[in-house]
Amino acid sequence: MRSIVILLLACCILAAAPTLALADGANGQPKSLEANEILNRYFAAKAHQNGLRGASMDVDIDASVPKLKKQGRLRALRKISELGKITYKVLGFQGDNTVKNEVIARYLEAEQKGGQEGKYEINKENYKFKYKGEHTLSTGKIIYIFFLTPRHKEVGLFKGELWLDAQSYLPVMEKGRFVKNPSIFFKRVEFVRDYKIEDGTAVPQHMDSTITTRIVGKVNLSIDYSNFSPDHTGPGSERISGAANSFALIAK
Repeated sequence: MRSIVILLLACCILAAAPTLALADGANGQPKSLEANEILNRYFAAKAHQNGLRGASMDVDIDASVPKLKKQGRLRALRKISELGKITYKVLGFQGDNTVKNEVIARYLEAEQKGGQEGKYEINKENYKFKYKGEHTLSTGKIIYIFFLTPRHKEVGLFKGELWLDAQSYLPVMEKGRFVKNPSIFFKRVEFVRDYKIEDGTAVPQHMDSTITTRIVGKVNLSIDYSNFSPDHTGPGSERISGAANSFALIAK
């Protein structure tokens, strides 16, 4: 009788084992699988979006230096080549020349450098992804939030968050701190960049940045993007010629 009881208990344990394993998988695995699926759809959406390469847009850059009580506003045409190179054509500036030369010009120069190197791409080669979950914004939009940790220290890579639209899987926001300063004049760069989903493309809409510099201390930078044109044949294309030379004028 005792042997029969032991045998029955053993059979019960063996029968329950697959159920327990399934329960563990149901509690832990789906989260991992869901995160991987979201990331795969994000990478696919980026690869198939209409694209920013070859596009142009207007930018309005407001910069202020609280310590010096100085500020400036620059308007420019931002162009991204088919190879990802970023150039600017300055359309106008108002404000203090120190802000223009020591803040805005250095920021644009750093962005151009990062674009040329092309090392800021958000992918699995550059980043580790940690899924933080699903969130509903006050607008009712559902987003997926990932925490990003760079795998190496390169210009353009940042530690922070990536918010993805639950319908298109394209980014609606990126925020964080650059792990390597894009300029020797910058000590720390933090930013929040918002995107608008437009015709299958995540188009930059606004960015706020706080930069700690070595020369003038803390700097507040605010950038608005507008008049997005997906290729060089769109509105404003006649203004693109000579963009690099125009940028050089404010960097001196």
